[in-house]
Order: sequence, then structure tokens, then C-alpha cells
Amino acid sequence: MSGQGKGPGTGVQLPLDLGHRRAMGRDDFLVSVANEEAVRWIDRWPDWPPPGIVIAGPPGSGKTHLAHVWAARSGATFAAPDLNAVPARGPIVVDDADRAPERELLFLFNAARANAATLLLIAGRPPAQWAIKLPDLRSRLGTLTVAEIAAPDDALLAAVLMKHFADRQMQVPPEVLSFLLARLERSFEAAARAAAALDRAALARRRPLTLPLAREVLTELEI
Repeated sequence: MSGQGKGPGTGVQLPLDLGHRRAMGRDDFLVSVANEEAVRWIDRWPDWPPPGIVIAGPPGSGKTHLAHVWAARSGATFAAPDLNAVPARGPIVVDDADRAPERELLFLFNAARANAATLLLIAGRPPAQWAIKLPDLRSRLGTLTVAEIAAPDDALLAAVLMKHFADRQMQVPPEVLSFLLARLERSFEAAARAAAALDRAALARRRPLTLPLAREVLTELEI
């Protein structure tokens, strides 16, 4: 759980956004049919087609988690935010690649291919859906293997919620988990938002996570 404190002289409990530690190891990643293709590619390294692959998926789907798993295994460098500052040698991760400056990404792609470096591009959508203006970059990205992460099914959404709560050191009663699964949209982002809001509410009210609190918070979130 994140930290908590009091406003001076008020006696009111205020949640302080001190963050929380996310478990980022390979054993902490939740595998299901929604993401198994991406996981297979991470586990398959270094047997990748040159110069690398793209992992695409919605917010909160674990793309960056997988990138950290791969970086720990391969010794990769994260190239953001300045792609020009990264030597194109060895394994390289480009997070939010669909938002990267096109000329910098093209230069990095060409340099990686020339130096036999390996690229892992992380993006919200596959390259075919990016609004790319440079024809050379579009053609090069079109040669990359793409592994997409789909929206979660019920089993994965439940596991994702439990992981968010565990990262925040929160105990979740079974009836609260069932309530959330019945009402949340099937997206990783909704699970992350709900867990964060419930954490803040429990801290602010100095209450454990209960079904009445979950109802109250989801009403406030208009979920």
C-alpha cells in the first residue's frame, strides 16, 4: 500500500502518492491466451528474426513488463527518450515506439541492422496502424514480426487485478474480486484504474478493502 499522512491541524487522513513497487520478473508475469504469443517470443530469444520484433497491446497489458524481462535476460538498453543517444549495438528496447520521432527511429533501425543489433519495439498498435510519413521507415517496419496482446478474458482480468492489489500490499476479499469482475470493462487499463482508486480510498478513509467501499469507489469512478 502507498503511504499516508495528515493535513496539518485538520486530523483528516490524506493519501500521499508515494507509488508502489511493481513486480517485474518473468515469474511475476501472468500468461494467458491473450498474451501467450508475446511471451513465447520473449522466451525464444535470441532465436529472433533480424533485426527484431514488435510487441503491441493496449495500455496496462504488460508490454513494458515483458520488455524488462527481456532486458534482464539479454542485457538490453532502453532507448527512450533520446534515440540518437543510444549506440546501436547489442539488444535495444524502444518503448512507445509508435510515438518515437520517425527519422530517429529510422536511423536506429538502419544502424541496428548494420551492426547486427536486436530491436524490441513496444507499441500500443502494430506498425501497420501507425501514421507513418516516411516511406523508408514504413517499409522497414513492415519486415518486423509482430506479436499482439489482446484484451483480457475473465481469468486473466482476475489475475491482473490480484497482481495490482498484491503490488500495493492490499488484501482483497473474494466478494470484492467477484464484484469488480462483474462490473469492470474487459481492459487492463480499467483494472489498473480500479486498483489505484481503491488503494487511495482505503488509505484516505483508513478502512480495509470491503464490498461497500468497492461499491462506493466504482460509483465515484462512474463504472
